[in-house]
Amino acid sequence: MSVRSTELEERKTGKDLYSYQREAIEKIFKRFDEAREDYHLLFQLPTGGGKTVIFSEIVRQYLKNHNKKVLILTHRIELCKQTSKMLTEFEVVNKVIHSKANLDDQHLYSCFVAMVETLNNRLNDNKLDISDVGLVIIDEAHYNSFTKIFKFFSKAFFLGVTATPLSSNIQLPMNDNYEELIVGESIESLIESNFLARAITYSYNVGLTSLVVGANGDYTVKSSDDLYTNNEMLGKLLEAYEERSKGKKTLIFNNGINTSLNVYHTFRAAGYEIAHLDNTSSKKEREHILRWFKKTPNAILTSVSILTTGFDEPTVDTIILNRATRSLTLYYQMIGRGSRILKDKTTFNVIDLGNNFHRFGMWGSNLNWQKIFKSPNYYLDNLINDEELESNFRYEMSPELRAQFAKSEVVYFDIKSTYVDAIQSGESSKEVLKRSIIQHAKICVENSEDVYDALILMNQLGEDIEYRIQQYIRCICKSTKNFIDWLNDDYRKKLRAYLLENFDTIFEEINGYPPED
Repeated sequence: MSVRSTELEERKTGKDLYSYQREAIEKIFKRFDEAREDYHLLFQLPTGGGKTVIFSEIVRQYLKNHNKKVLILTHRIELCKQTSKMLTEFEVVNKVIHSKANLDDQHLYSCFVAMVETLNNRLNDNKLDISDVGLVIIDEAHYNSFTKIFKFFSKAFFLGVTATPLSSNIQLPMNDNYEELIVGESIESLIESNFLARAITYSYNVGLTSLVVGANGDYTVKSSDDLYTNNEMLGKLLEAYEERSKGKKTLIFNNGINTSLNVYHTFRAAGYEIAHLDNTSSKKEREHILRWFKKTPNAILTSVSILTTGFDEPTVDTIILNRATRSLTLYYQMIGRGSRILKDKTTFNVIDLGNNFHRFGMWGSNLNWQKIFKSPNYYLDNLINDEELESNFRYEMSPELRAQFAKSEVVYFDIKSTYVDAIQSGESSKEVLKRSIIQHAKICVENSEDVYDALILMNQLGEDIEYRIQQYIRCICKSTKNFIDWLNDDYRKKLRAYLLENFDTIFEEINGYPPED
């Protein structure tokens, strides 16, 4: 099944191919020529690199040189339609096999596009003739729903394509189903060649120790909803948007529908144009919202489990990860939604509210995909856990907040060293929070004219208080959610009471004279 580079050069119709796409196609055809007919090959290329363009050209060439048929599998109906449209642009006549498709004319087609579940049903019902299928292409191959159909194609060449060759199910590694990985162009190379936009990243440290890991290896929706729907996290999200993305087209990813709805109402209450979309939305609702999102310059769209694949909107300026994930694939998919270039767009913002940058590294960093493909458990086992990750954080006030405490030379308080000192002196661990409250009260008074100013400043210390409580919890090794919530609430009450009772004394100690009445 040899395909000469001259054949690619002579192609005048359909989509133009970039040099790196031509090189990838030649590598893949080379394996077709050398390997046995039932070989399973995996190809990796970043989101936005043109995987559909590449395999559409492969289909065109395969049908030109072989008297066999091609089957392309996707996991969502939207991807089926997009793939069919692209194949048509490459002059490949194709038939989409959906649940209501009439298969009486299947003998007229050499290329089929299907969702895996629909195809599985048709094959089990013996309604589709697959005896002459020689090539099976699997889009988004990291999803494990495809493996159920492998048994039907024992003599076909399999080509899986994915941006991240790491299985969505840790129990079913990709190297169990694919024998070799071909790695395509890197994200950095595509950025340097002006094929992708560069991500400008902003990370906000978040306490994630309350999150629970589910059976699929990622955080459960319930524990994420509990964390990301509290007022502090919603406030942090709104503040991050206003600081880094106000007036820009923004796409927000959440882990749960309840979280996304809370985000929607929070932004609406703040006067921003926003829409919510999840997998329960009707086709009509989705089309209406996406049209609105496309044409509205400062639109905000909050979403759940629906726009990570098959959604391309180059006008997106900012991606907000309003969730934590332990899935490298999902991490790359979410950020990739903002990487499409435009004439005047070479960069996009990414706001991380899930410590994902700290866990996986920067988007586009130099990952060894071959090593991840061959040894996925080694990679997964060495991901930094949340407790270790957060132990390395040190809270720093934003420049705007630090300006409100300009009269204080030092605002940081070291919980860990204070805890060690207290224990070594035979004191109770509770002494740590007492000293922290005294220090917080001092910096509030230092920057106030009266107790009312101090109380206003106290209300700005939410993130610092949360950080100190997290550090304290790690010291005492007790971390139930109810206990953490109680500690945060109790700390604020005691700080407020301490300020009301001791403001005059602290003010006089600092300034050498009492405050004016």
